[in-house]
Amino acid sequence: MLQLFAIAVGGAVGAILRFAMSNGVYKLFGRDFPYGTLAVNVLGSLLIGVLFILLIEKLAVAAEWRAGLLVGLLGAFTTFSTFSLETFTLMENGAFIKAGLNVFLSVVLCLAATWLGISLGRQL
Repeated sequence: MLQLFAIAVGGAVGAILRFAMSNGVYKLFGRDFPYGTLAVNVLGSLLIGVLFILLIEKLAVAAEWRAGLLVGLLGAFTTFSTFSLETFTLMENGAFIKAGLNVFLSVVLCLAATWLGISLGRQL
């Protein structure tokens, strides 16, 4: 039951952070490309890499904290469903190059950020 509470609290915080960061990025770069979602997903991938190593390999943090941070906070912070909808909308509007670029950048940058996060976490 404590894990579910931790996930719920982490999820609420992650959703608010996603909204704030995404909107901030859109204010800087505009809405002609899903910059906000891309930025959130890359940062979330970096953070999940670092936190995974820290919480499991380095610090052996309790399961409730791991669930709250990894599943709740970062699960709500990253936005794959939003990524999917935005990519679909780009395709539906005929912006196939932007849609393809969004898929390519999201996959490559998020995998690279996760690798970087894991590498950084192992060095701590």
